Amino acid sequence: MMENYQVLVIGAGPGGYVAAIRAAQLGLKTAIVERAELGGVCLNWGCLPTKTLLRSTEILRLAREGTPYGLVLDSAPRFDLTTAIKRSRDVAKQLNRGVHGLMKKNKVTVLTGHARLLGKGKVAVDNAGAEQAVQAQHIILATGARARAIPGFEPDSESIWTAREAMVPKALPKSITVIGAGAIGVEFASFYATAGSKVTILEASDRILPVEDSEISGLLAEHLRKQGIEIYTGAYVENKETTTCGIKVNFTKGGSPLSVESEKVILAVGITGNVEGLGLENTKIQVDRTHIIVNEYCETDEPDIYAIGDIAGPPWLAHKASHEGVMVAELIAGVEDVHALDPKSVPSCTYCHPQVASVGITEEQALEQGFEVDIGRFPFLGNGKALSLGEPEGLVKTVIDKKTGELLGAHMIGPEVTELISTYALARTLETTEVELMQTVFPHPTLSEALHESVLSAYGKALHI
Repeated sequence: MMENYQVLVIGAGPGGYVAAIRAAQLGLKTAIVERAELGGVCLNWGCLPTKTLLRSTEILRLAREGTPYGLVLDSAPRFDLTTAIKRSRDVAKQLNRGVHGLMKKNKVTVLTGHARLLGKGKVAVDNAGAEQAVQAQHIILATGARARAIPGFEPDSESIWTAREAMVPKALPKSITVIGAGAIGVEFASFYATAGSKVTILEASDRILPVEDSEISGLLAEHLRKQGIEIYTGAYVENKETTTCGIKVNFTKGGSPLSVESEKVILAVGITGNVEGLGLENTKIQVDRTHIIVNEYCETDEPDIYAIGDIAGPPWLAHKASHEGVMVAELIAGVEDVHALDPKSVPSCTYCHPQVASVGITEEQALEQGFEVDIGRFPFLGNGKALSLGEPEGLVKTVIDKKTGELLGAHMIGPEVTELISTYALARTLETTEVELMQTVFPHPTLSEALHESVLSAYGKALHI
């Protein structure tokens, strides 16, 4: 007898497993299908393991720079890559076990295998050749995405890496070329440069972190270069050559041919949605450049089938996927006043050194959209807590609508800004204006005071610059 579920989630990443939990909380008979690890790429091979590795090199950097703080070491600190990787994998395993526990706690049935839509709510689940069919009233597609390859640079696990191989190297490469300077590329560049590799970044856009505010991108490039990272923007990769030292990457910049040679190459040029083999041909679902087309409520063109997370398009962020998972589960359950996600209110975080974070639109985008804006800037150099931490680099930039006082965007580079950005995200959700932000009391001494001062500076009221 075919098992029947009210909700079937395909894919157990941060979108899928959260959707399953929320659906079960709402009393819906729920199952989730996963062909690999619960938690998906983010938990097992992405967001969390990379941040764990970055924490290791953060401590290494602090040890190297510890003399002014009174730290005395008998010899120069040495980085043990094997230990750092083991800790990263242990954290991922612990989180994976946690997701297993959450599925059990919420009575979500876990089906192992590859799911394929058969039409009319039927789904086949293939587990190493053993296939079972299930029926579902509602289906949520959350199959995520994988690293995109470029012609001639197909990953081989030896010389050309994706993020997965870059997380578990057998040894620290003497040199690395990172192709792509989005968040993933910049984070790996930061990790390996601090660990001791010679790092070169190649980016086709005119700046690194091209989706961020240009002023913030420029400041980050300055800091990375000071750390010894070589950066080429406007760089178009042509081909590669195998050499005795590794790989020579040939590229053009401004029409001029250039090349860089390194032991390893990391590909960080975007993602490809996992849409193959899902049986989409048995539905009315439409796909555009490997991403499923959905409306603001993540509904596809096939009734009762939804798509969330990376497979449903940008922004490609775990917290966006989780939020969509909750939204869809509540929509299915008939919860009142379910709000569609506003992509402009999804915070973005990059965990390099120094950190970068943002929410909303950039100054350039605001002007392109016809806004008259007031711009606030406050450097961490004027923040007492940043000075006491020894991390005064960076600034907080706010973009405010001159007519309404709406916080259109906030952009930050500096210490712990990936934590600070939530304040501005909440302000946007509450539709806070500059008046409330200026009247809010921020505790002292904290890094968050810089958020207050940035808004004050937009109106000539900053107190510490």
